Amino acid sequence: MRHATGGVIMVDVRIGFCVPQFGTAAAHVDDTMRFAAGAEERGAASLWTGDRLLAAVDPRVGYGGGPGIPPEFDAAHDPLALLTAAAAVTTRVQLGTSTLNAPWYPAALLARHALTLDRISGGRLLLGLGTGWSPEEYDAVGVPMHERGARLDEFLDVASAWWHDEPVQVDGRFATIAPAHVRVKPHGIPVYLAGFAERARRRIAERADGFLPVVQPGVADLDAAVNTPWQGLRDAAAEAGRDPSSIGAALRVNPRSTDSTDAIGETLRRVAEQTDVEHAFVDLLYLAGDADTSLDLVSAVLDAAG
Repeated sequence: MRHATGGVIMVDVRIGFCVPQFGTAAAHVDDTMRFAAGAEERGAASLWTGDRLLAAVDPRVGYGGGPGIPPEFDAAHDPLALLTAAAAVTTRVQLGTSTLNAPWYPAALLARHALTLDRISGGRLLLGLGTGWSPEEYDAVGVPMHERGARLDEFLDVASAWWHDEPVQVDGRFATIAPAHVRVKPHGIPVYLAGFAERARRRIAERADGFLPVVQPGVADLDAAVNTPWQGLRDAAAEAGRDPSSIGAALRVNPRSTDSTDAIGETLRRVAEQTDVEHAFVDLLYLAGDADTSLDLVSAVLDAAG
């Protein structure tokens, strides 16, 4: 929530930003490290990447339920590679994925990749996972889309074993890991999950460290967008025998191309006032196409929020 210091209301929410990754910014991926270092220097609390593989010309399912896919997704880069580059030039910011489409990847390889990034960064990785929405992307990676929920469940099984057990052993539906030594373990990788369907919500309540709500600037009802679903997840966690306070939240703020930094800052102040969210991050996808513009926006948003 918010607190007063010397009569000035300060925002308690940690504020992060998505790394320039898609669209026009994809042509300037060599600026990733400069953006990461600059964002940390300006006071960003975290850096985030998403997971898009391709944008189908004639998609069977459009983005967000619409008829097509925004042109900003016509170019994209690998999310964990960008976070590795960011880790190399930062020391403080948390590094998150929102979201990585876990069913696309062999579970053991993804568990190893996340472990390596956790170790490189000194334990700063937050692994946000989802299942995606594009049939064409599933076709491209050779994974049946109808298996996405089961594959995400199996990744959680494999990751738990890979990161905690010695020896590691998993007898899964999609992969088998015979008893094997994996002696390097992570500092600790929190796993947050996205999704609103009933099965996705049960998975969060039973297995995740947190969830990934999404709002746009000017959201009318933060109770409906954040507080109510969060409380529902905590209640379900308690029913599953878990500590309900163990279910955290990292709130994604998705500005439209017409949203001002003042509007973003006002929304972040409302989040601090009206919710218990302690960590939010802003996606600059529709507002900036290069590192310099993105860094200017980082400064402007932080000023507007605080």
